[in-house]
Amino acid sequence: MPGTLYVVATPIGNLSDLSDRAKRTLSSVDAVLCEDTRVTAKLLAVIGAKRTLVSLHQHSDERKLKEVVARLEAGESLALVTDAGTPGISDPGGILVEAVVAALGDEARIIPIPGPSALVTALSVSGFPSDRFAFLGFPPHKKGRQTYFKELAGIETTVVLYESTHRILKTLRELEQAVSKRPVVVCRELTKLHETVYRGTASEVTKRLESTSIRGEFVIVVAPR
Repeated sequence: MPGTLYVVATPIGNLSDLSDRAKRTLSSVDAVLCEDTRVTAKLLAVIGAKRTLVSLHQHSDERKLKEVVARLEAGESLALVTDAGTPGISDPGGILVEAVVAALGDEARIIPIPGPSALVTALSVSGFPSDRFAFLGFPPHKKGRQTYFKELAGIETTVVLYESTHRILKTLRELEQAVSKRPVVVCRELTKLHETVYRGTASEVTKRLESTSIRGEFVIVVAPR
């Protein structure tokens, strides 16, 4: 009988957000599949778990996916984690789940261990309607950016996207051109020591960010039309 793949959400900043169920799971599986073994090793050290770590990230090839599937076929229990948040949300975790389902079909045992997600966390404090929303992940670095923001402008519901420290100002300026009249909420370093939530138009938030030290990861929520 095939083993079990646990899809485990990990803290996006505050380690206190790791659930007891996630701790038990990470402490009991045969191995942990992780985006960066160094990051996951630190998390496991905090909870006192010593597990085998297997690197699995966006550059992993089909051979690595087949190795994971083979371990499940042999009956092992594996946990899939990302550096922060819920696997499969704007990271390659979904590719592994797809591969496991394709290989094992109805025998695939894939169990979610829910928890933190920067996407949902930002939505919860945005004050914008969240019964319907679009999540667009990270904007393309170069090719496709113009199309990305044109598509965003045409979406009538609340929109959520991610951005890095190095591109946040560029993205906000492009948002100003695309959706100048729609309010935005920009969340920085959610659940961490320097967590900050900025509200206003893209132009107003840009001015506030320009006057401070820009660090950390960002979640941008755009109000519906």
